[in-house]
Amino acid sequence: MVKTPKQIVELLDNYIIGQDSAKKAVAVALYNRYRRLQLPKDLQQEITPKNILMAGPTGVGKTEIARRLAKIVNAPFVKVEATKFTEVGYVGRNVESMVRDLVEESVRISEQAEFDRVKIEATEHANDRLIKLLVPGFGDEEEEDDPSERWVDFFSDTLDDEDDDEDDEELDDQIIDKRASVADKLKKGLLENHEVTLYVESATKANQMNDMIGQMGMDMSSLMGGLMPKKRVRRTLSVKDARELLIQEEAKNLLIMIVYIKRLLYKLSKMVLFS
Repeated sequence: MVKTPKQIVELLDNYIIGQDSAKKAVAVALYNRYRRLQLPKDLQQEITPKNILMAGPTGVGKTEIARRLAKIVNAPFVKVEATKFTEVGYVGRNVESMVRDLVEESVRISEQAEFDRVKIEATEHANDRLIKLLVPGFGDEEEEDDPSERWVDFFSDTLDDEDDDEDDEELDDQIIDKRASVADKLKKGLLENHEVTLYVESATKANQMNDMIGQMGMDMSSLMGGLMPKKRVRRTLSVKDARELLIQEEAKNLLIMIVYIKRLLYKLSKMVLFS
């Protein structure tokens, strides 16, 4: 629900004392930006949104107003010390770092929002993997896998769901009962300190090329992290720590799959079939 300038000022009043004129000015400016977005595209180009420059001594609330306003609209907030950019003889090197910081913060906010959206499903998948690690089936020990093979596994599972359970592992009644017992204990939090061994993605860089590109102001490890295969290492962790790592991994896999399926459906919708 869109907040009116009065409601925005009331929210700012909860955190900032005084500065009534400043709070009213930023609230009106924010609401005007929203109103501009409601216009047709051709009319939006005729209305230039105004930016705000707050001036005043240290401690009067300039930064806090900006910080709280960013939280209200779920926008990225970056605090940059720009004094060094105004020094005599400074020719502008690294000034673009302010823009890069803003972009990186925007990406972080978007990633967190997407993670929250799939966290429940990712947690269920992570718990299923923990159960299999704690009570493995016959020939079900987790091995270091090739990330590129996950796409093949996905389509093979989709096309042949009936044979999936039989091909993956062999289970008997005893293992099934043990897994049910472990699942109940996990749900009650009784195994949080129990140790489990699994493969996790290594945090090391894939190659030294990132160091050279980093001098140009780019972090290829963050840009290409979701595309390039990562080395997996064997680690022994507590169930609590292992669950957090598995949730992150499962959430990333879910988000990649969602994007891939959306693109695939979009391409299929553009195809014309003749019979």
